Amino acid sequence: MIAERIKGQLDVPQKPIEVLDEKDIASYGANSITDLLNALSPQTGSGRGRGGGGMPIMLINGQRISSFREMRDMPPEAIRRMEILPEEVALRFGYPANARVVNLILKDDFSQRRVDVEYGMPDRGGSATSELQASLFSVAKGGRTNITATRERTTELTEAERGVIQSPGSVSSIVTDPDPAFARTLIADRTNSSINATWAKGLGKNGLAGSLTLNGTISLTTTNQMSGLNTVTLTAPGGASTLRTFGDPLRRSNQTTSYQGGAGYNRPLGSWQFSATVDAGRTESDTRIDRRANTGALTAAALSGALPITGPIPPQASLGSDRAWTASDSVSSLVTLIGRPLHLPGGDVTMTVKGGYAYTGITSEDTRSAVGRTSLSRNDLSAGVNLGIPITSRREGFLEAVGNLSLNLSAGINDLSDFGTLKDWSAGLTWGLTDKLNLQASYLVNEKAPSLAELGNPQVVTFNVPVFDFSRGETVLVTVTGGGNRALLKETDRDLKFGVNWQTPIKNTMLIAEYFRNRSSDVAESFPVLTPAIEAAFPGRVTRDASGRLIAIDRRPVTFFAENASRLRWGFNVNGPIGKAPEGGAGAMMGGGGRGPGGGGRAGGGRMGGGGGPPMMMGPMGGGNGQGRWNIALFHTVQFENTVTVSRAGPVLDLLDGDALTGGGVARHSIEADAGFFYRGFGARLNGSYTAPTRIDGTTNLRFGSLTKLNLRLFANLDQMKKLTKGNPWLKGVRVSLVANNLLDSAPAGD
Repeated sequence: MIAERIKGQLDVPQKPIEVLDEKDIASYGANSITDLLNALSPQTGSGRGRGGGGMPIMLINGQRISSFREMRDMPPEAIRRMEILPEEVALRFGYPANARVVNLILKDDFSQRRVDVEYGMPDRGGSATSELQASLFSVAKGGRTNITATRERTTELTEAERGVIQSPGSVSSIVTDPDPAFARTLIADRTNSSINATWAKGLGKNGLAGSLTLNGTISLTTTNQMSGLNTVTLTAPGGASTLRTFGDPLRRSNQTTSYQGGAGYNRPLGSWQFSATVDAGRTESDTRIDRRANTGALTAAALSGALPITGPIPPQASLGSDRAWTASDSVSSLVTLIGRPLHLPGGDVTMTVKGGYAYTGITSEDTRSAVGRTSLSRNDLSAGVNLGIPITSRREGFLEAVGNLSLNLSAGINDLSDFGTLKDWSAGLTWGLTDKLNLQASYLVNEKAPSLAELGNPQVVTFNVPVFDFSRGETVLVTVTGGGNRALLKETDRDLKFGVNWQTPIKNTMLIAEYFRNRSSDVAESFPVLTPAIEAAFPGRVTRDASGRLIAIDRRPVTFFAENASRLRWGFNVNGPIGKAPEGGAGAMMGGGGRGPGGGGRAGGGRMGGGGGPPMMMGPMGGGNGQGRWNIALFHTVQFENTVTVSRAGPVLDLLDGDALTGGGVARHSIEADAGFFYRGFGARLNGSYTAPTRIDGTTNLRFGSLTKLNLRLFANLDQMKKLTKGNPWLKGVRVSLVANNLLDSAPAGD
């Protein structure tokens, strides 16, 4: 029996890490693609150690999209099938192989209206989050429409509400003086409003001759936070002195406005597939920072005896605020041709040819800097090619005893207007020993330039920044210099990967193991945490007073000579049904029924109430009252090596053995897990992570304990509770969810 290939399914040598059908997707109780990807992060996350923080490369029906905005608000109920594939598949679509690939195959006919309402707060209070979202989505004849409006709000959380110990030298001993803990925020007050719209049209008869997609987003975000109080040390004529705090909190407010748009065009050109995407955006950020009071008159009055050092501080005139303004413009475009130009005994050679242009521009000004308005820009012309060469094939009957063996080769070039030429190349082998056992090996070499901001941001000086000084074992308020560093060099990365995917004899159980080795030279990094080793390596970046007390740090980016790391990431996915299969075949399954070969639409639902309108519902959300679903995914990462060579002469920092670049060190072991079930309208998801203890060595050693986080999601699709909805038709299409994050109340703890 040969399974029928679904339209939009990827035909690549690399086996999927996981494939989810409608029943599997329904078992996650997710309200958007974003929610679904978050729940699937153990499977979609890459262990390569490169790229954008674990976000996978997204395809729709096997085709490129202009940006993630096209799908981020899409209802999961619209998906017929979801494929998660290894990083090497990205090369076939013009992307670098630094993230996994997720391909969403949509239903042929689906429509939904949805309202989501969400509210959350910690069990100890202090800050709350709320979200209201309304959306309209439909797909038919190869086209789709999605309009989503969202408003989110987060209220502030102060250090006083969490009992944060204040830095020495920042708290007054006078009880009537204000406490800086109430004047410094851990979480800023934040409001975001946005509208996101996507329109796609299938071309030709029944939308089968290609597609045209347009997307646009407008968002406005405002944040307000407090950064402490004005302080002054008053000295009396007799020499006695005391620290005083006074005035209103020093505030920092920001307003960010973003306009983004994208377009995509896909169509066949003979036996080749042509794809063109363009994405553009402009973001303006306007920040106001309160100036510190001029305390010269106060210190003079105290020294003369006119102002008692423990008496009331007279009101001080405001010195206004500084302004930091930035406008960022970006355009990125890429054209790809994917085809099969040659047939070999092992099968068809696949080729991807790509060419692109990207522009980045940053204009900024800051009243704290004497430079004035600065403008930076970068033009990036790129070209590349990827070849997939089949060597042996069971399907073609060529050396079938060997299995399915294929070679992947790629090369690319980028010409940057401000930095010069960068090159990349890669080679990989995929070996399907059997239909259930798949091996991969790849080697990638990639050159990259520091970002425009790292190179050219204007110098900015910020006062009153709390910094832990490892040399003296104390937290002090220091002056920090930020900005760009034009002396940064071109980075070269060399990555090696070995991987195995095995569909084990245990039913529905996939075992995955991947070994990564990263070698990088001339690495541009943010200035690391100030340990004694870092201070010795960059003595010109640190200023101390005569007593040795830290008073200033220059935190502009630096270049490290080399970074080396290796790790093993392994784990498994296992799933299965709950209950007996319903009679009537596919029509009674989750997602069955409705219109068209792709299955019908689903009703919408809200997280904490909400619902969809009956005229647009084409089937029950999450399916009927038949079989349920359960699954477990567990992945463990062990780090074998993680070192940084600061300069050619050293020192070499071992991040697994007490050295650090950030404030928490690097854990040797970490675990990601996700488990859940869905049955007769009720579902539960439990996902979590574990990070092993770390430490930072210095004159004062810090040890950070292990961190275990567990998140629980309970949900109910009221559609499937017939007794409840029979007399309350307005409940049809409603999903109610209760989410409890960090059940163990875990937080990083150091001693």
